[in-house]
Amino acid sequence: MTQDCSYNELHPLQVLDDSMEPEFPRNCIIVIEPSEVCATGAYVIVNLGDERWFRQYVRYADGSQKLKAVNPVYPDIPIESGQFKIEGVVVQRNVRRKIKHYHPYRPDNGIELR
Repeated sequence: MTQDCSYNELHPLQVLDDSMEPEFPRNCIIVIEPSEVCATGAYVIVNLGDERWFRQYVRYADGSQKLKAVNPVYPDIPIESGQFKIEGVVVQRNVRRKIKHYHPYRPDNGIELR
């Protein structure tokens, strides 16, 4: 009997809009590591209701949480525990063969916590 563990493998996605620019330009490739946990500041793929979002996850000291677009034109999305599911975290970005790695399990010092 063999077990399929492909659900746990890294997989690429293409960014289709400008909501995460300039960090993730339209049409760049991101590499996702399946995970249901991350640190604040991590870039994530999240299921929220019937929609799937690519955003930055932010958790504040008071326990409030939101999904934040890098592009300030897009509004933040407040979220509550049990209302969303993290599908995976971004561990790599490829833009014209230039690769950048991300560390989704270490808090991002660039995020201001209240």
